[in-house]
Amino acid sequence: MSLGMEALASMPGASIRYIPDFLDDRDQQRIHQQLRQQMQWSQQHITVFGKRHLIPRLEAWHGDRGAFYRYSGTDHSPHPWTAALDQIRNRLKSFREDLQFNSVLGNCYRNGEDAMGWHSDDEPELGPDPCIASISLGAPRDFRMKHRTRKELDPVKISLQPGSLLIMEGETQQHWLHSIPRRRGRNAVAERINLTFRNILTFRNIEEI
Repeated sequence: MSLGMEALASMPGASIRYIPDFLDDRDQQRIHQQLRQQMQWSQQHITVFGKRHLIPRLEAWHGDRGAFYRYSGTDHSPHPWTAALDQIRNRLKSFREDLQFNSVLGNCYRNGEDAMGWHSDDEPELGPDPCIASISLGAPRDFRMKHRTRKELDPVKISLQPGSLLIMEGETQQHWLHSIPRRRGRNAVAERINLTFRNILTFRNIEEI
């Protein structure tokens, strides 16, 4: 089911808003290039059944000093905010005053082979009901959601367009999983950068690390 009013109504426990034109067309290419050049991208490993594998995308963690984040079994120390990241963070605050974030996770999907498996953003550092603001730049990609336990509910598919903003908040992460599937063959796509702005609730003293 593609996202619409009927899809939102069929997602119990989810609070989602999708704004397809959050960033102007003229800004997108410039910001994309700045993010690609200035963010501290790396390809991390994940251990599955005792074997280490490279994750199928690039990642970068930026934020306020002390905003450490543990996900996929790895501790991540924040790199400083770049000018482009700070610009988008301020634009989110201008759009809605309570959208104030101290960190951002960047994912770079280099082509249609890069992907993200089913998961929820439910790490302890984010609290029980986190607000996640997701910005998309570059090629469109499908964003899929499914309920954790209610198999009778249809999965939801959102086509995340360049310049769009997706806000997930409330109990969404408690009840729903999301993913970015691969796109192969004729459906292969160009590069996409996704920024998910978050709030880390428990800071760590950097001198202790």
